[in-house]
Amino acid sequence: MRHNFTSVSLALVALLTLSACSTTPTNTQVGTVTGAVIGGVVGSALTGGSTAGTVAGAGAGAAVGYEIGKRVK
Repeated sequence: MRHNFTSVSLALVALLTLSACSTTPTNTQVGTVTGAVIGGVVGSALTGGSTAGTVAGAGAGAAVGYEIGKRVK
């Protein structure tokens, strides 16, 4: 149950973040948010739902997503 709540929460934050943009988001922004959401879900799953694992996964995912987003044209 906790894993589902974390996943839904992260997805909601991503949607709100992207919908708050007044212009079309850049590939870097999309990559960062997508990476953070995926990383948070994976971090949560790997650590049994711990907050530290979710935050660490989200941070790592955001960094990777940012780099990938910069390279996508």
